[in-house]
Amino acid sequence: MRFHRLVFLKVATQVLSPRTFITRAAGPARLPVSVIVAVRNEERNLPRCLESLASVGEVIVVDSLSTDRTGEIAREYGAEVVQFRYQGGWPKKRQWALDTLSFAHEWVLLLDADEALTPQLEKEIRGAIADERFNGYYLKLEMHFLGRRLRHCGAGFYKLALFRRGSGRFECRMESQDESMCDMEVHEHVVVNGRTARLKNPVVHRNVETLSHYIRKHDQYSNWESKVLSAPPSADELSPSLWGNQAQRRRWAKRIFFRVPSSPVVLFFYRYLFCRGFLDGVPGLIYCTFQAMQMFHTKAKIYEQRVVA
Repeated sequence: MRFHRLVFLKVATQVLSPRTFITRAAGPARLPVSVIVAVRNEERNLPRCLESLASVGEVIVVDSLSTDRTGEIAREYGAEVVQFRYQGGWPKKRQWALDTLSFAHEWVLLLDADEALTPQLEKEIRGAIADERFNGYYLKLEMHFLGRRLRHCGAGFYKLALFRRGSGRFECRMESQDESMCDMEVHEHVVVNGRTARLKNPVVHRNVETLSHYIRKHDQYSNWESKVLSAPPSADELSPSLWGNQAQRRRWAKRIFFRVPSSPVVLFFYRYLFCRGFLDGVPGLIYCTFQAMQMFHTKAKIYEQRVVA
């Protein structure tokens, strides 16, 4: 691994606030899972996430040198804070954490700052990690956007985010990445050695950042995606397949769909009409539009690479 590209900074001392210390002190009741929360300037989203992890055995916040109160908030909730500086290449933030950090528990859970566990999901995880037949679990995302739960729009999907330590790692779709392409994994998926299954209860995804923040972040996503889709497939990446898992099917459909003329317009009508995004009101309309714009930006950047080169 190219650790010379990365700078491992200070691991902050834990500071436990009263509201979290009492819960975590009850050792037998803690969920024996190590949670990695990858963040950068997430002071608005992070409190809800960490509140939902109050009874989890270990929480590690991997921060990319935030300039707001993200680190301070994480320490107030009793999380361990590790700083990460991305200077291009591979691995990115979460795979770096898996490669570098020591964990207290056998199972690792990956969460974003705008995601939260529910009591129902926590209970289900307790039972799932006791089943020795499986090394990983797919979690369903329950998407909330502009204050409304999106029940349509094609917004719900599964991601492999819970796995035994050492059994899972992110695919590397491209090694030659730079800081304009986001410092953590965008649409790289975790690949697990061994059997996997799906959990029924969802992770709640509720982003309370502004739309300006959303647009800036997705500009980096389209930078990354345009490069990946223009390059030959990596030998390490999950192969597109109509008959594979959900991630492979979505990837297969995306590669086909990107070749369709006016595909951003087609995507909008697919999500808004066929997936009944109109039933999600104005938030559904904005979400479907942004998804189509994301595809348009990616295709435009692919074209730019061709004509500029």
